[in-house]
Amino acid sequence: MGLIIAKLRKFGSDENGLAMILVSIMLPVLIGFALLVIDGSRVNNLHNDLQKAADAFALAGAAELDGTVGSWARAERAMATLIDNRSNFSTTGPTTLTAGQPGGAANCNSAGNISWCFLKNLPASDATAVAAANRANGVDTAAGQRETRFIEVTVTPATFNSIFPASFLTGNAASNTMTVGARAVAGFRSGVCDYTPVFICNPYEDTSVTGGVTLEQAAQSREYRRRQILMRMNGFYMPGNFAFLEAPTGNGAQALEEMMASTKPLACYSQEGVDTEPGQMSGPVKNGLNARFGLEKTYRTSDPQATNVRMGLKSVNCNNGNATWETDPAQGVGLNRDSCHISGTCTMMGGRMGAGDWDFNDTTNGYWPVNHRPGGVPRTISSPPWGADKPTRYEVYRYELDPNGDGNTSDSIVGDAAPSGETGLPICEGSGLAVPDRRILYGAIIDCQAIEASGLKFTGKLTDVPVRAFGSFFITEPIKVDKDIFVELVDITGRGGRGTLDNFLRDEAQLYR
Repeated sequence: MGLIIAKLRKFGSDENGLAMILVSIMLPVLIGFALLVIDGSRVNNLHNDLQKAADAFALAGAAELDGTVGSWARAERAMATLIDNRSNFSTTGPTTLTAGQPGGAANCNSAGNISWCFLKNLPASDATAVAAANRANGVDTAAGQRETRFIEVTVTPATFNSIFPASFLTGNAASNTMTVGARAVAGFRSGVCDYTPVFICNPYEDTSVTGGVTLEQAAQSREYRRRQILMRMNGFYMPGNFAFLEAPTGNGAQALEEMMASTKPLACYSQEGVDTEPGQMSGPVKNGLNARFGLEKTYRTSDPQATNVRMGLKSVNCNNGNATWETDPAQGVGLNRDSCHISGTCTMMGGRMGAGDWDFNDTTNGYWPVNHRPGGVPRTISSPPWGADKPTRYEVYRYELDPNGDGNTSDSIVGDAAPSGETGLPICEGSGLAVPDRRILYGAIIDCQAIEASGLKFTGKLTDVPVRAFGSFFITEPIKVDKDIFVELVDITGRGGRGTLDNFLRDEAQLYR
């Protein structure tokens, strides 16, 4: 009996084989945990594939959102043709994710494996979901495309079947299935640097008074670019009027005058929004811009006049800039105004836009035969770069500087004298600054009527005002009456432009969510 008891005691304290018992108990847990880790890794990889696709689609689409009509269709084309993404680990296995091109006529659409919405703005907080109020105008699609700044792309969720047998625990077969999706928001940022701190109310905003011509059409066509525009600062924000933007060096009179006179002002602005600066300082505008013609003594050393300043000058006091102007076109009055500006009968844009019918080649009073007649015989242009059509004033200005268009100004005809004796050479101190575009005024172009129709007023400082485009304008003559600037449109940024402003642009597409 004692022996039996002893053996029982020994058996009770024997630990041999305990590990096998523990392993047997823990093995399902270990296997289940391993399956969860594998499923987690598969889910993470699937989501990563879908998110990369969403990001890529959004960035490709956003890069086309330049605020012009046609941008939605271009965004769809970019997503459909530029992106090649695959996802793995879904129920269907390796899948190529695709988009499509339904036509760019809706602010929200879907095709292939994605859906998207074009947005005009984003909620203030990233924690707030994008809502219908953030979408671009879907009724007036032209207006919607102009205001679009972002695109939200959603990838169709993919079904995932787990290895871990959740259905064994719950009794529900659906427990083994889940869906994984992804969403991304990207936007297009466009800006310029070395730009003058002014904005111009879009001369072509109201197409009913421009003959149906839009800003983009005007930039593309010589017929419309040579229309002379009278820009004016008068406190009313109608097409063609101009005012100031907030400048990095301040908006005091001296700072503005220096930036108006400068070839490359130290100012950068974003197309997403600019801050306006109220003020009616005509003196700095006149002094700064006339410095480019050599009529303002202050800047002749730091930022001298243009190389070609032909302007119909009769006499000038180089100390104070006081000038008298030739009035007889047969003697040479500079780049002639459009006929309606001469007669005061302009009808377009409230009487501020001409028809582009400036007198270029009339044998008696035309700009070319009067100003370019060495030996009394007008120069001929054997192969004009502008072809048979009447040129813009800016094209003639550039031709005078470089007739062969080869960058060599040794054959310049700026020195040709008109009957009055005036040439295009600077009169006061020095030979001018060797920058062909010294007489270009750069500025933000804003749809002022639409801004004020939304309830905002330019009488005070406005922030984040959307920009239609950044533009360049050729100053056709010095400012003779305070606040009045005669210009021609040269080009605009974006798809509607001709690419001459690309060096100023700072464009990028970026992810926001």
